[in-house]
Formats: sequence, structure tokens, C-alpha cells
Amino acid sequence: MGSITLRNVSKVFGEAKVIPSIDLDINDGEFVVFVGPSGCGKSTLLRLIAGLEDVSGGDIIIDGQNATDAAPAKRGLAMVFQSYALYPHMSVRSNIAFPLKMAGIDKAEIDRKVADAARVLNLTDYLERKPRQLSGGQRQRVAIGRAIVRQPSAFLFDEPLSNLDAALRVNMRLEISELHQQLKTTMIYVTHDQVEAMTMADKIVVLNRGNIEQVGSPLDLYRKPANLFVAGFIGSPRMNLITGAYAEAKGGKTVGIRPEHIGLSKDAGTWEGTVTVAEHLGSDTFMHVDVPGVGLLAARAGGEFGVRHGDRVYLTPDESKLHRFDDKGLAL
Repeated sequence: MGSITLRNVSKVFGEAKVIPSIDLDINDGEFVVFVGPSGCGKSTLLRLIAGLEDVSGGDIIIDGQNATDAAPAKRGLAMVFQSYALYPHMSVRSNIAFPLKMAGIDKAEIDRKVADAARVLNLTDYLERKPRQLSGGQRQRVAIGRAIVRQPSAFLFDEPLSNLDAALRVNMRLEISELHQQLKTTMIYVTHDQVEAMTMADKIVVLNRGNIEQVGSPLDLYRKPANLFVAGFIGSPRMNLITGAYAEAKGGKTVGIRPEHIGLSKDAGTWEGTVTVAEHLGSDTFMHVDVPGVGLLAARAGGEFGVRHGDRVYLTPDESKLHRFDDKGLAL
């Protein structure tokens, strides 16, 4: 079991309300990602769930039991931090086994659990090495292994890939996702990277200034953002947001159109503009186009669409894909 429920949970530091009040249900076995800009409260919320910070108000329910005042070790959760926090003088085997030894588990059981975790994480051949002999990705897997052997009801990940280079981040995303499929254990994952959120989550929780802006599956948030904040945060490149005469003509104070929903041509279209930047990525070309009276728009085309700075192009939005927002920034 790994269900977690938050009811009116708040956190205050002095005069600052970091988490004003949050209600949230996390179901057993879900992969939930907390995402938002720096300072939005996502890591604080994770630490409240873990018991590393005291709540200022509200209740935290874990597997049906009120754990609001429970010590971290009594919550049945395992946390993986941004820093690997491995013991440099210990082998991989000893690092993974450490929490079990502290719990007084017998050696035979420890050996079995360490072997199982190492097999799942492809660390069997590295058990006698020291952390300094491992790559960053391998060290992070050791940290995850130390959490796995505890057999927690939920894993809590606090930006675990931030210290890795781009290629390793992609690989570790896949490995953590595969791990979730194998273990079927609840996972809560904190990141500021919305690409990580979109590619890993069953459910995304978008946070802004300590408040939940929207909760839903990646495709729910992509297709139906609840407000301008979510519309501008989810998606890469971000959604184009247009105000003025065009927006009002289409029934909103603001309208949004994603770069992939804009048709491009060198001959004709709804808007004519000038390419300011063209990013050629092989399979895709992303353009930033200055359209008089509309603004700077991002558009996505196939990799064979050849343009460069200063070229004139025509853009045609797919109006069936428009997102409309009212004067308060809420979706219509």
C-alpha cells in the first residue's frame, strides 16, 4: 500500500506562507510528479510528506493512518536526494545495505535484499567498488538501491537527476520509469523540468507560489490547461500566448496556440512574419517569427523546412487547437 492524502496542509516560515493550503490525493502505485518554477514550494511539500519539515496546519494521511506527527522513520517512506549522499569509504554493497544494518536485520536477509536491488538496478558487477569508481548515473542508482532495500510504501525523489549531464538525465529518466513499472510502488518525484514531468508521470501536480494550479495526466495538462500559468509552463517550446484584436476576435482576452499547431509556408498563410531565430534539430526545426501586430511566435516544422534568420514566412494557426482564456487568466 502507498496511498498518501493531504488535507489543508500548510507551511509557514516566519511571516512567509510557503504552502498556503493544499489538498491532494496520491493513489497507491501512482507515479506523481511535482513540477513548477524555482521557489514554488515543490521540495518543501515533499519534505512535509517525508516528515523532514513540520506542517504548520492540516493532516498527512499515509495508508489510511494519520502520519502528521509521526517521525520520518515511522512513515514507511524512502527519500532519494539530489546529492547522492553515499559513504565514500564504503563499497556499493555496504552503502546499499546500510539502512538494513541500522535496523538490525540479519546478514542473510541483508545479502538477499542487496542482491535483489543490485539485479534490478544493474549494479551486480559493481557491488565491491567504491563510489569514486562509479559514474554519476551509477552513483544515483546506488542511492536508489539504498531506498529499494527498505521496501517502502512510497519513494520520494527530490530532483535526483539535477547533477547529471544531459545524456545521463535521459538514461536515468528511462531507468526510473522502468523501475516504477517493475516495483509498482508509489513514487513522488520533484523537478523543475517539465519535460521530465511529461515523460515520467502518471499524474502531474503543477505548483506555483505554494498553490496547486492543476492536477492531471500529462496529456490532460497539455490538451486542457486550466489557466495561463499552466498553459505557459507545460509544453516545449512553450505555448504562444496572444492578446489584442486577434484574441478578442476569437472569443478570449488571451488565446494560446502551441508551436506544433501552427502551419508554416513560404508562399501564403494567415500571418506573414520574419524569422528571428531558426533552431535546426534534425527531425524538427523550431522557428521564432516576428509577426507585426501579433508578436513573437514560436512555430515547429519538419527538419527539412529550410529557413534562416531574416527569411519571410507565413503562419496559419489551426483554430480548432486554440486555447481561450478570460481576463483572470482562466481557461474558457
